[in-house]
Amino acid sequence: MVRLASSVATVGGATLVSRVLGFIRDLTIARLFGADAATDAFFVAFKIPNLARRLFAEGAFAMALVPTLQTQRQRGKAALASFIADLTGTLGLGVSLITLLGILGAPALILAFAPGFGAAPDQFALSVSLLRLTLPYLALISLAALAASILNTQERFAVPAITPALLNLAMIACALWLAPCVETPIMALAWGVLLGGLLQLAVQLPPLAQLGLMPRPRFAPGATEVIQVFRRMGPSILGSSVGQISLLLDTVLASLLATGSISWLYYADRLMELPLGLVGAALGTVVLPRLTRHHNECAHQLFADTLDWALRLGLVLGLPAAIGLAVLAGPLVATLFHSSSFGAEDARMAAWGLIAYAFGIPPFILIRVLVSAYYARQEVRTPAQIALIVLGLGLILHLILMAWIGHVGLALATTLTALLDAALLLHHLLRAGIYRPSAAFKRLMLQTLAAGLCMGLALGWGVGSLEDWLAEPGISRWLGLTGWILAGLLLYGGILALSGVRPRALWF
Repeated sequence: MVRLASSVATVGGATLVSRVLGFIRDLTIARLFGADAATDAFFVAFKIPNLARRLFAEGAFAMALVPTLQTQRQRGKAALASFIADLTGTLGLGVSLITLLGILGAPALILAFAPGFGAAPDQFALSVSLLRLTLPYLALISLAALAASILNTQERFAVPAITPALLNLAMIACALWLAPCVETPIMALAWGVLLGGLLQLAVQLPPLAQLGLMPRPRFAPGATEVIQVFRRMGPSILGSSVGQISLLLDTVLASLLATGSISWLYYADRLMELPLGLVGAALGTVVLPRLTRHHNECAHQLFADTLDWALRLGLVLGLPAAIGLAVLAGPLVATLFHSSSFGAEDARMAAWGLIAYAFGIPPFILIRVLVSAYYARQEVRTPAQIALIVLGLGLILHLILMAWIGHVGLALATTLTALLDAALLLHHLLRAGIYRPSAAFKRLMLQTLAAGLCMGLALGWGVGSLEDWLAEPGISRWLGLTGWILAGLLLYGGILALSGVRPRALWF
């Protein structure tokens, strides 16, 4: 477990770098472009290939691929290299064709993902142009995700974890230096997406070459293992991507609401993604290969212990993150995004969206871990069946809550959908006897909940209103926000320690 914890720390640390750069990217976009029709157009255009990143780099593709990679690895390096060659050639051609079709059908895609844009011809035309420039990112990130899965199976986690930072760097650079030089400044962000995709793929090739696993693409759609991976893809996408599909639904429905709604939800989502990346993505990336190995070796107790450890760590870190983001939503948005282009009303609307999203953090983290347990056992149907039920109910929630409280209702519906998905996934594992929470788990959850609530009450009492923060100068906001975050961390950690929690409780 110590080695697992070290791997999680490695992935989490690299992800932290990427998320900090992501905040700088979003701060740059908010301050340079604001929240208007043009930024809504970009966020819709970027949402489509970025969904592929979340599915491939962080979700379904890895879930479907890693168990097969692990099996081929056990058969020897020659078998693994042959499988990689077959899959690279087949996947590369497939995603290239999909990208070409997407470019040709960009107007239809925009209408499907943002039907409200059909009533605004200029915004619609801009969205189509942005989408055609960003869509090649889909092919690039798919191949980058394949490279990352290979490296992760070899327990080389650092390089794949740091690659998202390259996308952020490319977008920041283009926003600062390319935007002033082009006729339509927002187009610079699309060029940044394309450049970032190229960098994310290129940086992973040298480590693959060092391992002797540099792909030599070979088109082999009839290869047994390739067919096996693609057969798992559909159920894997459905089973592991309830959250991403819900977030996509937020964008689709937000296009029917007031101008700026898409941008408000985008910035709220970006803040929520920090703990999800640091904890959820890191845990899912690290535990999947280990759970797969334990299952293949019939080490059932080690499988259950690893799952219990991941759930414990996920909740201990995820619950205070949810409470902290909800309480500090106003100060966070005011400090990071408020400017002459992103006004007080934009900050208020984004903060409400963040509050609604924040409480989805613990279930989102649990989903990443629980789905890993299913796919490690090559059980893809159950998560897919659960997802169909959850997404059907989630659509109803989205429509009801959107009509009631607008974009905040969309965010709340996504949170409730994730909570239901996590509950059903856990219920099935418990009923099947695959997992039983340890005594340490139950006690730790009570201690975590008590510490998180105390922290939340203290922060809520002290931070003040959004209006107070907006009235402060920029440096005061940054200093105040930093101080309250540190105070919350110290208070939470101190209460856990006083209640008897020791670091070893997070290992076994």
